[in-house]
Amino acid sequence: MTDSPDGAPRATGRYAKGIARRQEILEKAIEVFARRGARKTSLRAIAQEVGITHAALTHYFGSLEELLVEVYRASQHRPSSERALPPDASPAMAMSISAEANREIPGLVQLYSTLVAMALEDDHPIAQKFATKRFARLREEIAEQVVGLQSSGHIRADLDPVQVAALIIAASDGLQIQWLLDDSVDHEAALEMLDRLLRGIAPAAAD
Repeated sequence: MTDSPDGAPRATGRYAKGIARRQEILEKAIEVFARRGARKTSLRAIAQEVGITHAALTHYFGSLEELLVEVYRASQHRPSSERALPPDASPAMAMSISAEANREIPGLVQLYSTLVAMALEDDHPIAQKFATKRFARLREEIAEQVVGLQSSGHIRADLDPVQVAALIIAASDGLQIQWLLDDSVDHEAALEMLDRLLRGIAPAAAD
């Protein structure tokens, strides 16, 4: 390791090549999972599709569980085509727009659902840590957004921000699972309805 011009450590030599190779494998694995999801998957099968040996894959990712977590994390840091949110957008609206984008990559939606299901089992500590920390972070971030929107009058002030956050996450994840099983489920419309409820907006009267 050496220092970069800004003083931060910089990887060199074999270490830098190892990081680059791991990222290259992740990028290829994202494409594989986006196409096929996590069904009937093994490290050996993924290695074959990515185009590397099983030994090379296990060198960088010790288990299928670790690979699934890292693939999902890396996929979330890719550039997104989601449309811009208005300044007063609620977390439910943001989830709705995210759901619309996710419909284009159902394999990664299925991968996420697989990780959450794995997290409920005692013998999957990596998935459990990933899901637990993710939910805690989302609850905190969404609760902060709710407080701000309550202050500006965009969300009902009588609602507990932390409970609202938990409800939005539960609605989004639950609708996502329903959509995976039945693509006629309108994930976005249901979240938009939740958004109206949180804002205290009555539904439009039927003609």
